[in-house]
Amino acid sequence: MKDDKNLENLNDNDDLCEVFNPHEDAVKRAKTRILSEDDYSDLSEFFKIFGNPTRLKIISLLSFDDLCVCDICEALDLSQAAVSNQLRILRAHNIVKYEKEGKLARYSLTDLHVEMIYKMGLEHMNE
Repeated sequence: MKDDKNLENLNDNDDLCEVFNPHEDAVKRAKTRILSEDDYSDLSEFFKIFGNPTRLKIISLLSFDDLCVCDICEALDLSQAAVSNQLRILRAHNIVKYEKEGKLARYSLTDLHVEMIYKMGLEHMNE
């Protein structure tokens, strides 16, 4: 696994400060940027959504085109129940939205931010 290889090359003491002497100004500036516990909790929940391969595949597809459930099922070779379950989770977290066109529901990403998060993660992984 890629993560295991990266960890093998790190020394346990690499991230320790040999002379523990906090810089008061830097600490003061850093503390002004700390969010509330609720904000960190919400952000953590948001990023958990990206921790599921099937949801990432759906986000990937929707970053290129708006699709109905049938299209997503066919493209990913998954059942409608499996895709619908993941879409429900993505909708609940405001990652995707849908518009009804008669009996058809066409899904899209809620906004450009979701696409950017996905693409930035992919770009970082490929560095």
